[in-house]
Amino acid sequence: MKEIKSTDYSIYFKNDGYSELFKFIKLKNYSKIFIHLDTNTHKLCLKVFLNQVQEFNYHSIISKAGEENKNIESCVKLWNNLSELNGDRKSLIINLGGGVVGDMGGFVASCYKRGIDFVNIPTTLLSMVDASVGGKTGIDLGVLKNQIGIFYDPKIVIIDPLYLETLDESELLSGYAEVFKHSIISSLNTFDNLISKNVSLDFKDLKTIKNSIEIKNNIILIDRKELKERKALNFGHTLGHAIESYFLNTEKKLLHGEAIAIGIILASYISNKTVGFSTEDMNKIKSHLMIFYKKITFTSLEIKGITKLLIHDKKNSHGKINFVLIKEIGRPVYDIEINNELITDSFKYYSI
Repeated sequence: MKEIKSTDYSIYFKNDGYSELFKFIKLKNYSKIFIHLDTNTHKLCLKVFLNQVQEFNYHSIISKAGEENKNIESCVKLWNNLSELNGDRKSLIINLGGGVVGDMGGFVASCYKRGIDFVNIPTTLLSMVDASVGGKTGIDLGVLKNQIGIFYDPKIVIIDPLYLETLDESELLSGYAEVFKHSIISSLNTFDNLISKNVSLDFKDLKTIKNSIEIKNNIILIDRKELKERKALNFGHTLGHAIESYFLNTEKKLLHGEAIAIGIILASYISNKTVGFSTEDMNKIKSHLMIFYKKITFTSLEIKGITKLLIHDKKNSHGKINFVLIKEIGRPVYDIEINNELITDSFKYYSI
């Protein structure tokens, strides 16, 4: 499958990626190679990776798994690991894992010795179609997602669905929320295709994954630093991230995609009420997502707490909470200010 060219790097698929990686490693003559994993990918994915590549010398650096560990303390541990293993400015980090591994590993690479090279090999559907592409790196600040970070591109991204065999259904569904979001902001044909398949969807289909990556990449090529068009990728994320953050350290903790699926439904309702998004498509979105994702019950106190967290969303400016909404499928609109009453009403729509 043909590579995708992004800003300053290429995205390769399956075996082409591994061969290109070794050509690149040989060309750059790295002093040391570090494979960054979390406790899950160290157990499940490292052997898959090593079976695909020729033998080479590397050091493993391992983070604790989970969004709750995507923080500065974990970064300090990784920087200490690199230093203790004599990593220098000619070292390479290979991030083998999901979004937390890629986001944090990229951030660690961007700061260590004022910047060393890194490669992303995403092992979850979510990280394949979202986190590994676009050059965003970062960590959370408490429960607030991605508050600290920098744009810093990988040298290569390798997409291999073989790693998806290590995932359970909930993790695949977490990634699908981003695939579906990409269809909403980009193309009626892609949207209708996903809607029509419903329960027959193959979450591991490489063509679907590649198409989703191309949608995101095409937006990034227009607007790398999220000044306008790239904001569309945040559709469903303003409330979705707030929901994810609010429940992060509770018994109701949600996977990223589970929270984003709710956020997409809420944003569709708000779009209907403010910018004329069609009621038919709004209901299609809700019906489709409710096939796959369990319904969550929100108390009025929880909704108030979630709404308070919106002030920390990165799209905000001058104290205003800005939403990305959808006027019609494939036509997002940006920086729309919404009142709290409409947010409350959107939760009512979700709950019925």
